[in-house]
Amino acid sequence: MQNKITKLFNVKYPIIQAGMIWVSGYKLASAVSNAGGLGLIGAGSMYPDVLRAHIQKCKKATDKPFGVNIPLFYPDLKEIFQIIVEEGVKIVFTSAGNPKLYTSFLKENGITVVHVVSSVKFALKAQEAGVDAIVAEGFEAGGHNGKEETTTFTLIPMVKEKITIPLIAAGGIATGRGMLAAMVLGADGVQIGSRFVASKESSAHSNFKKLVVETEDGGTDLTLKELIPVRLIKNNFYDQVQNLYKKDPSIDQLKELLGRARAKKGMFEGNLEEGELEIGQVSGLIHQIKLAAQIVEEIIAEFMKVKKEVNIIEF
Repeated sequence: MQNKITKLFNVKYPIIQAGMIWVSGYKLASAVSNAGGLGLIGAGSMYPDVLRAHIQKCKKATDKPFGVNIPLFYPDLKEIFQIIVEEGVKIVFTSAGNPKLYTSFLKENGITVVHVVSSVKFALKAQEAGVDAIVAEGFEAGGHNGKEETTTFTLIPMVKEKITIPLIAAGGIATGRGMLAAMVLGADGVQIGSRFVASKESSAHSNFKKLVVETEDGGTDLTLKELIPVRLIKNNFYDQVQNLYKKDPSIDQLKELLGRARAKKGMFEGNLEEGELEIGQVSGLIHQIKLAAQIVEEIIAEFMKVKKEVNIIEF
């Protein structure tokens, strides 16, 4: 299954496991890489020394390519990128910021760079910055999201029409059928987050994993757009946010309610009422917690099966 993405990352399948905060440690990243995809360590919830430890453990757990996802609003960026170079990381995905900041530095150090965007405008800016590929993420996705609220189904072909570098689709993809649809729309590969949250190797709390499996359509919402838009499972904290909105809150009031470490409380510590529970709309298609290798295998098997079925459809 060779294409632009498998060649770019030297992997078997064009499946990238998203680098999610409090979920994507070395255990998940190495498991996905060992299964033939590209695993990403999520640096967004890691202090620099913790990230270094995860990179070192990942190198011991797999001899396959893996990468690190770095949100560009991270407070210790200079130190983080120095660790990336010192530890010999070869693939970096950046998000939530200006790709011009570190792309040249990374490429000068022999690192493949991918940037995550939510619009055509920012896809073009990322291409201009010199990245090697782009992840275009629709607003179905979990976690931090774009303000444009463009769906994956419309975003992928619009970005494909404007860029010349490889394109990875993200947002609302958890199955082989979804992967095939994204690639028909113009993607060269897919980035999958929510499905890997509900994996045995995910560092998410077991309470959160169980809730993800139980969450049905309509169980999430994109909110806190005045800060950084984030898709959350509806719980007590979400209700508090909606009640505050009825009072026409200021930015400071929203920040005060959000507080610190709200995502850690929910996703990592398992407080399902007061925590911030980030997950995508596709949670309604996630029914079991499985090994990461099983997830990759099932996605590829369904992709091949449906691709064959589509080829024989008569019109």
